[in-house]
Amino acid sequence: QVQLVESGGGLVQAGGSLRLSCAASGRTFSRYAMGWFRQAPGKGRMFVARISRSASSTYYADSVRGRFSISRDNAKNTVYLQMNSLKPEDTAVYYCAADDSAVVGLQAYSYDYWGQGTQVTASS
Repeated sequence: QVQLVESGGGLVQAGGSLRLSCAASGRTFSRYAMGWFRQAPGKGRMFVARISRSASSTYYADSVRGRFSISRDNAKNTVYLQMNSLKPEDTAVYYCAADDSAVVGLQAYSYDYWGQGTQVTASS
């Protein structure tokens, strides 16, 4: 198993930036592709970004492409989500997740392990 702990959420004005971190412990971090999802009140958990095991490939939801950037440091067992030009509609609880499969998955059911989430609020 792998344990995931997110940090870096908070309150920011629209147009501002935040960087989320997700620290992993347990099994070898580099064997997992990593993803970020978000869930707004009353809505389902939505895909935000994904990064492959070696960081050679990244994927983004259309709503965040060009504003958000996912990266990872396998030596530090950490994945990051840099969020720029935040909008009020980005407000949600953000979750990181680990995928043990080699198949690229952009749906929540593709991921095996989840963190507890961190709140991001972008005020207008």
